[in-house]
Amino acid sequence: MIEDIILSPLGAAGAILGPLLHVVLAGAVTVHVLERKRDVAAAFAWIGVAWLSPIIGSALYFLFGVNRVQRRAYRAGRRHSMSWVDDPATFLNPRHDHFAPLERAIGVLTGRPPRLGNKVTMLRNGDDAYPPMLDAIAAAKVSIVFSSYIFEADDTGTKFIAALKTAQARGVAIRVIVDGLGSGYWYSSAYQRLTVEGIPSARFMHTWIPWRMAFLNLRSHKKVLVVDGQRAFIGGINIASDNVLAANPPHPIRDMHFDVTGPVVTQIAEAFATDWQFCTGERLSGEAWFPPLQEAGTAAARVITSGPDQDIYKIEFAMLQAIGCALRSVKILTPYFLPDDRLMSALILAQMAGVTVDVVIPEAGDHPYLDWAMRAHIAPLLRAGGRVWRAPKPFEHSKLFVVDDGWSLIGSANWDMRSLRLNFELNMEVCCPEFGALVSAAIERRQGEPLTLAEINARSFPIRLRDSAARLMLPYL
Repeated sequence: MIEDIILSPLGAAGAILGPLLHVVLAGAVTVHVLERKRDVAAAFAWIGVAWLSPIIGSALYFLFGVNRVQRRAYRAGRRHSMSWVDDPATFLNPRHDHFAPLERAIGVLTGRPPRLGNKVTMLRNGDDAYPPMLDAIAAAKVSIVFSSYIFEADDTGTKFIAALKTAQARGVAIRVIVDGLGSGYWYSSAYQRLTVEGIPSARFMHTWIPWRMAFLNLRSHKKVLVVDGQRAFIGGINIASDNVLAANPPHPIRDMHFDVTGPVVTQIAEAFATDWQFCTGERLSGEAWFPPLQEAGTAAARVITSGPDQDIYKIEFAMLQAIGCALRSVKILTPYFLPDDRLMSALILAQMAGVTVDVVIPEAGDHPYLDWAMRAHIAPLLRAGGRVWRAPKPFEHSKLFVVDDGWSLIGSANWDMRSLRLNFELNMEVCCPEFGALVSAAIERRQGEPLTLAEINARSFPIRLRDSAARLMLPYL
């Protein structure tokens, strides 16, 4: 055992110190867990590991169980003032329909007011999204901020790097964040290219020190581009040639992105600035990054961020409240549908109350074990009368959610516990019937063959066991 290896040179003293060290460490873990872990199952698991696996169990907790992101986040100022919620004037035009409770709840959750007068344009795949993004970079006069989970140095990535280099050469201030895992852990070619070109860049949560690198967890899954503080692009599209379907890539990915103008762009830029300060310590301020903005459309919008720091559960709670406000329909398009029991129960209760619940998932995902887990997880919703549809190939990576065709949620978060609790995500609510109708139609267009309860029940016993075993990993998938 590891404690024998550590303490054997101490002889008789080691025989005494070993149990004592185990008790001290396990006791310390227990106290920390009781103070910090809200999830009961996780708390029991870590306490059990600490006591039943002398010394090594406590070491594992120190390495993987302690949320260091929260402490670093608070030091970097990852907080939002919520004073506005006590001032009705900040609502400007508060809602009085069945979405009114949702408007206020999200305000309390996020500390951000809803912004009126925005225009949100839907962009399909990299074919539609990349050209206006590159044009916006080419037209930039003052500043560019750019964040991507995956940033490949392929043909597409090379175009973006070249555009950023050209913009910087004419005096535009640029800041770029790539994720420390999604864009390559051992070697990030895009980050290296950006660095060589002298473009200020950072790798989110990357370190060569093993106990400070969470590998699969605590990733920045955000996709954000803001130009001159006036025009933003958000959604699910990473920077990679697989998103350009016209080029017939070997692994095509269908996805959705959004071109945003109007006052809500400041909230998007602020979210990036918070991440940049977290990564580098530099604070972005002034009109170069946050200019005054005029109304550009008719949509009310607000940013909702989430992450395993003080923002934990915020997108999930917004989803729960939105489902609770539904009167007619809930429509979801997501590449991974593995919500926790709270979200699943909310969808089931909505269906029981007469709300039509439609969920669209890929016909074939990019990770087979996720498909297995989804099929083991989805039966209760089907039993309640909810409908699950399979989006035809190629792989559908879009993240869309619309309630009663009037309130929409767009952005980077998937319907799984990794996105809602372990990753840093950026979503945006959009309150606009016209936009909601577009989102609803986009989801309906991807409804292929239904996944039925009969099909789920017809799985063979070995397949059911495999799928159920995959579902056990739900908190980490």
